[in-house]
Amino acid sequence: MGTDNMGLVRRFMEEVWNKGDLAVIDELVSEKYVATEPLIGDVRGVAALRDQVQAFRTAFPDLRITIEDIGMSGDRVFVRWTGRGTHRGALMGIPPSNNRGEIRGISVQRIAGGKIVEQYESYDSLRLLQIIGAVPAMDRLGKGQGAGQQAQRPQV
Repeated sequence: MGTDNMGLVRRFMEEVWNKGDLAVIDELVSEKYVATEPLIGDVRGVAALRDQVQAFRTAFPDLRITIEDIGMSGDRVFVRWTGRGTHRGALMGIPPSNNRGEIRGISVQRIAGGKIVEQYESYDSLRLLQIIGAVPAMDRLGKGQGAGQQAQRPQV
């Protein structure tokens, strides 16, 4: 059963996220699906999951998620992953930046009845916001300061 659960999650990452095959969601994900996602909050049900996948794949049409580590304990599968892509479509109202980047994250999926019922996501949402241009990249903050110099604090 354990390898089946890990295989299910691998298939979910590959077919749904990497290939954008939304039809396979019905096969792999429970109607009772609930996920906690750092930027958009809770995702409830397969329709909301489809919308989420579609939004990210529209924004990053070359999205590729690589599983770095996978393991399990009981009914939970743990995945450490890296996502790479180019921001070519609007995301959260932010127009395309054409920036290419990568983020790292960890997902925990709970499996019941051969389907993903629950998912918890934790990823570098700040880095994602920097890639899409919603937040300045760290190398642009404090530009013009030499190494080791601290930014001057404004006088109040």
